[in-house]
Amino acid sequence: METQLDPMKDDLPLMANTSYMLVKHYVLDLDVDFKSKVIEGSIVLFFETGSQYRKTISAGKECCQSQFDETCKMRASEPCHIPMINVSTCSSKTECNDFAVSGKEEEATSDENSNHSNNEQASGISSSKDCCDIEDHGNKDFLLVLDCCDLSVLKVEEVNVAAVSGIEKFTRSAKLTGVSKELENLRNQIVHELVTLPADRWKEQLYYFTHCSQAPGCGELLFSTGTWSLEIRKSGIQSPADFPHAIRIWYKTKPEGRSVTWTTDQSGRPCVYTMGSPINNRALFPCQEPPIALSTWQASVRTAAGFVVLMSGENSAEPVQLQEGVLSWYYYVSMPMPASTFTIAVGCWQEVKQQSFKQKAAIGTNTEVSLPSSQTDLRWHEEICGHVEYPCRFQNPAARLQAIIPYRVFAPLCLMESCEEYLLQLVPQCLSAAYATLGTHPFSRLDVLIVPSNFSSLGMASPHIIFLSQSVLPGGSHLCGTRLCHEIAHAWFGLAIGARDWTEEWISEGFATFLEDIFWARAQQLSRDEIKGQQELKALLRWRRLRDEVQNSEEELQVLRPKKESTGEVSESGASVVKYGLKAEKIFMQVHYLKGYFLLRSLARKIGEVSYLASLRKFVVKFHGQLVLSQDFLSMLLEDIPKQKQSGLTVESIFQNWLDTSGIPKPLLEEGETWKECQLVQQVSGEVTKWIQTNQTIRKSSKKKMKQDEVVFQQAGWHCMHNSGCQRMISQPLE
Repeated sequence: METQLDPMKDDLPLMANTSYMLVKHYVLDLDVDFKSKVIEGSIVLFFETGSQYRKTISAGKECCQSQFDETCKMRASEPCHIPMINVSTCSSKTECNDFAVSGKEEEATSDENSNHSNNEQASGISSSKDCCDIEDHGNKDFLLVLDCCDLSVLKVEEVNVAAVSGIEKFTRSAKLTGVSKELENLRNQIVHELVTLPADRWKEQLYYFTHCSQAPGCGELLFSTGTWSLEIRKSGIQSPADFPHAIRIWYKTKPEGRSVTWTTDQSGRPCVYTMGSPINNRALFPCQEPPIALSTWQASVRTAAGFVVLMSGENSAEPVQLQEGVLSWYYYVSMPMPASTFTIAVGCWQEVKQQSFKQKAAIGTNTEVSLPSSQTDLRWHEEICGHVEYPCRFQNPAARLQAIIPYRVFAPLCLMESCEEYLLQLVPQCLSAAYATLGTHPFSRLDVLIVPSNFSSLGMASPHIIFLSQSVLPGGSHLCGTRLCHEIAHAWFGLAIGARDWTEEWISEGFATFLEDIFWARAQQLSRDEIKGQQELKALLRWRRLRDEVQNSEEELQVLRPKKESTGEVSESGASVVKYGLKAEKIFMQVHYLKGYFLLRSLARKIGEVSYLASLRKFVVKFHGQLVLSQDFLSMLLEDIPKQKQSGLTVESIFQNWLDTSGIPKPLLEEGETWKECQLVQQVSGEVTKWIQTNQTIRKSSKKKMKQDEVVFQQAGWHCMHNSGCQRMISQPLE
């Protein structure tokens, strides 16, 4: 019998009951306060009823299982910037007298003619200050569960979307009346119509999301917070179908919150950024963390003048001055993605510019580039994409020909020169190489930010923005370029294509590690022999790192598919866990990078690189915008290359040899020492031996300092080892 793990110590719980209610869109309205180290404001969540739910017909009657029709998918197209504006509370004669409100509505959205009251007794809903008193209704009321940790939730309220001017067009044949139940149904119907608007009404959709998010509240909701969750209910509501589909949550982050890092940049200026921590974004805003909860978002962030707000957004936001000393920044995304991919960084960042180079880059960005013949063949069968409908770049002819997407580079003032020398010029080269390998860029633009020195990784990729560690800059163009290629690869594997179960991290990290070599070789325009030499040298170093990690870590943490046949399964409510997600050691392990890389490398060698990369492009075209499991990729690959199935290579054998077992995979053991035959490997090994001997000599003759020219190292070998970052990799883990 499997040992029961303590979810507080081993597994990361994903508490949100996404099977009952699913967030389709978030609207954040936040203030960043560096003095108190708090982000404060509100978030409005727009829901659809989940794929399954239980609905109580009436008190004392049996519950029946009902299936919700999800054929209406959220549809949006690429919207433009729409500033937040004030709206009046009601355009009709109908008021919200039947609902309790707090009396503390936003000043910007209240209307002097409205007739809202704080009549808590009338509705039977107690103030959220007394939210812990839920025994009166026991388990009869439906509980909405959100993922939440390290947050101070102040108030939760239903949003009266029916009060928005012009919203009547979403009510079909329904009529506005003063009957409470009908008003509840009407509001939910409006939200349903809004989130399922077709793509050709994208501008209208964003317009009404904005206005609905500013509509007044019409009744506070009961809530309670636990270590990992926020539970919300409305008295008397027993079905998710009847639960409010638009709610507003007022909250504050905590300075110690594990999703947010408050620090200073390398120039000593205050800044804050979100980190891809084990608990993701639940300490930044209440959300649904399971990967299946794909949503869009928009955010307005206010901060003091002098600070720059960068975020996961399709638009390159320009600040708007609200009052003296206060700026507002607005971003949005229209591609549904997990809330964990949302990223924000606020600091005194400076944009790195190089005028002559920037002009060249601008020309390259708008130039149509011919695709390689292998990509042209895939182009693209003009099929309907397999994901929910959104403004997909794979269906945009202009986007399909865009080799270099618009990009910007930001850094603290003291690192501007280094970024201009290396990073700024590498971005278009790496973007172009990635496009030549995989085709259409999934995202329309890219910001690259050099984050503060306490950033615990070499890089992190999020939609439209990449964080890079300052440690990649001293390594010159090669170390900077390889890390940049790794993060760019995540645009396809990790973001545009995500793992349906987060325990399958190799789908993201293994692919990015494998593709960084492909991208970087193309960016450098190396010869075939040079490419082989670099890749063999990296393979040897990664092999040694994997061997050391396997020898010094728990076996259970070495398995790439720890849930095995249960991978991708969730409970009836949609809740699940990330196995070993809270184990501290796992955060520092590279096994999912390394074993994943070696699996993909092994497949490429068996199939042939040309055929293999063609299959990768086909996989991207078929599965972009979707969540996948390991078998989705492996099955398609083997079906695409039938001779491999005939040779005995099957999905089951790959599971057994690579994904479901600890230790070094058997096929890799057979290859272990072959890299030593590579000439470049032998050359670098010789240089390392010289360094060791030199260090020993220095220790023995401590009274005499060696002159710099006493030992002349072979330039070519040291140059390769230095620029590829390999000297770090000999003794330190990959990141």
